[in-house]
Amino acid sequence: MLDLNKEIIFASSEPEVSRTISSLIKQGKLRKISPRLYTTNMIDSVESIVRRNILNIIMWRFPGAIISHRSAREMRLTANGYFFLTSSYNKKITDLPGVTVVVNKGPEADKNDMIFGQMFIAGEYRWMLENMQESRKSGDESKILPVEVIEKKLGTVLLASGEDGLNTYRDTLRETAERLGMQKEFQKINNLISALLATHDSNTLKTPYAQALAVGLKYDERRKHLFETLYDALQEQHFVPRQIQSQSETEYRDIAFFESYFSNYIEGTVFEIGEAKQIVETGIPLAHRNEDSHDILGTFQLVSNRSEMMRYPKTPQELSDILQRRHAILLSGRPDLNPGHFKQVNNRAGNTEFVDVKLVQGTLEIGFDYYSALTSPLAKAIYMMFLISETHPFNDGNGRTARVMMNAELFRTGEAKIIVPTVYREDYLLSLRKLSRQGDPYAYIKVMETMHNFSSTLYGRSFDEMLSYLISCNAFEEPENAKLRLK
Repeated sequence: MLDLNKEIIFASSEPEVSRTISSLIKQGKLRKISPRLYTTNMIDSVESIVRRNILNIIMWRFPGAIISHRSAREMRLTANGYFFLTSSYNKKITDLPGVTVVVNKGPEADKNDMIFGQMFIAGEYRWMLENMQESRKSGDESKILPVEVIEKKLGTVLLASGEDGLNTYRDTLRETAERLGMQKEFQKINNLISALLATHDSNTLKTPYAQALAVGLKYDERRKHLFETLYDALQEQHFVPRQIQSQSETEYRDIAFFESYFSNYIEGTVFEIGEAKQIVETGIPLAHRNEDSHDILGTFQLVSNRSEMMRYPKTPQELSDILQRRHAILLSGRPDLNPGHFKQVNNRAGNTEFVDVKLVQGTLEIGFDYYSALTSPLAKAIYMMFLISETHPFNDGNGRTARVMMNAELFRTGEAKIIVPTVYREDYLLSLRKLSRQGDPYAYIKVMETMHNFSSTLYGRSFDEMLSYLISCNAFEEPENAKLRLK
């Protein structure tokens, strides 16, 4: 069956589908935009339609190919419509309106390349090497990024991890080059690394990346641009892994308690520590605060379940499914807020209009593409938190759900979860607002890195010891009264 709610329709080898498509074209309900590719959109230009659906089109048309070179880094068309792949042949495809797909002959998918539907995305070390190749084209027709982009990436590794970290990064580049037969490219990037180590100067230059030109129909265009902006900024960074220390089940549950406590405090659900601990230990809500008590219980039920926190989405549909299941648990005590279901009525806070109900699913899907292309656990967690918070798919509980999704990304990869203590609440909220309203991601990234660093130090062999440690960090203080103390 053809889904005429979709903007793009792909041809099929099934005769019945082919006949249906022919009939719909005659009825004026479909139009052809390239070989075996049709659209239900009878208004917009075919160039705009192709551009905003380019990833789905490429996955359908080039199964088994690798999104490579600059496209693996940017995950979108260049400003003048170029997209680069690697496969077993060389070819330039120009039959997609407004788009040129350049297929380069090269090594097949490596163990570190990421599965992307029926395709692959070149892993970070591969695309760094690919961008050291020669190109006969320049600007937005070139398969390679300006060298300044590569220098900036290497510079962030040096600044974040020091000389040892950059040398380790170089060793992995060398190993990747040997597997893929890219020794020539490695020598070029090795020269850049050597220059950086000789001067301890990152030499980073700011170069504007290609802007997305598509106008979307089924997703929030402004939010897509924000996701793209955050994705670009995260790709510039080199995040230091902060692994979970050896942790017993009791220690994990204590951390989960404080994670639940602070996450609810951010949203205005305020309890004394003793009250919250009683609710969690007994599972019995306080009689005079039934709904608030259930908020604490629901959050704790999620984040204390290590099996649940190992789940992560591999497709946009799985993202929606996981979101709705976790939201149903989180707000189980508030049936009037329709727990487990995306909102049906538009919502807002002050002057902020959240994503329209008709655009929620599409906005999550367009945001998922950037999430899939990130590799660092912390980058994925930071991005996931903003994706859910900014899309705001539910009537209520969006912030708490976003933080659960964020910490699942960290826990499943063995990294410390992020806890936002009361004393740092304003920094956290203001950085989110700065990204949301001004399109500036750097304060948000810095705040989240600070929180990850702080949270990775959280320890205590007992509940009281962990509580004492948090008190010593000023974690429970109001932001106007104290500053977070990092140990």
